[in-house]
Amino acid sequence: MSKLIMVIDDSATVRKIVETCLHREGFEVNGFPDGIEAMKWLVNEPRIPDLALIDIGLPQIDGYEITRRLKQKPQFASIVIILISRRHGMLDRLKGRLAGAKAYLVKPLKTEELISIVTLHLGSSPQ
Repeated sequence: MSKLIMVIDDSATVRKIVETCLHREGFEVNGFPDGIEAMKWLVNEPRIPDLALIDIGLPQIDGYEITRRLKQKPQFASIVIILISRRHGMLDRLKGRLAGAKAYLVKPLKTEELISIVTLHLGSSPQ
């Protein structure tokens, strides 16, 4: 069974690029336009994602809050979280780490960097 990655980004374009890139590498990917939809899916999904790519600037609930909520629930605490954002300041990165994120990627995303950081945290093979 391949590794499952959840992508939460309000940009359909970013979601599509990330999904396509990760599918090519052999990962299973589910994308969501906001945190609320993703959280609803998680509650009903029997399989917990191995990794989540979460945009910081989301409507309703931002990426920091989604990260905190996931890390507070024991059943989701093992999900590796990588935050993505147009913001690239040290304070943004620190807030991400404090919320529970393992890494931080800056938009526009470079596919090589995305694949590198995902394989670093999930291992070299998606299988």
